[in-house]
Amino acid sequence: MLINDAFAQAASSTAQSDAGWVTLLPMIGILVLFYFLLIRPQAKRAKEHKQMVEELQRGDEVITNGGILGQILNVSEAYVIIEIAPAMEVTVLKSSVQTLLPKGTLKSIEPKSKAPKSKMAKSAASESNKAEAVEETAEVITTEADKNIEKK
Repeated sequence: MLINDAFAQAASSTAQSDAGWVTLLPMIGILVLFYFLLIRPQAKRAKEHKQMVEELQRGDEVITNGGILGQILNVSEAYVIIEIAPAMEVTVLKSSVQTLLPKGTLKSIEPKSKAPKSKMAKSAASESNKAEAVEETAEVITTEADKNIEKK
């Protein structure tokens, strides 16, 4: 009778160990899915960004993390000098360069018409226009006055 009890206990313990392994399969499946959907694509993007930053050179057109568009003037070990407007340069970290644009992109997005003037420039222009209008009015008045004098 003792031997039969021992065999019964041994058989039930192996059944329990098999059941423990089966309960871990969904967790392992979730971890594998998590790796392929989240971790691997992010690591791939980081690798591509690192390669793009290493290949930056003078003349490349880029967008920074702050959304500033410009053309690279100089590349150093850790920094990049970017021209964002004529005679306006910005020094940024190489890692803050977000996107490398195709050549000619900056020229294609430049405004075709003149840029709107600032408030100060507008007020100066309106003052100039007012002065011209006053001069023209003064000329008309003097011309009319001269005509009236000649009639008398």
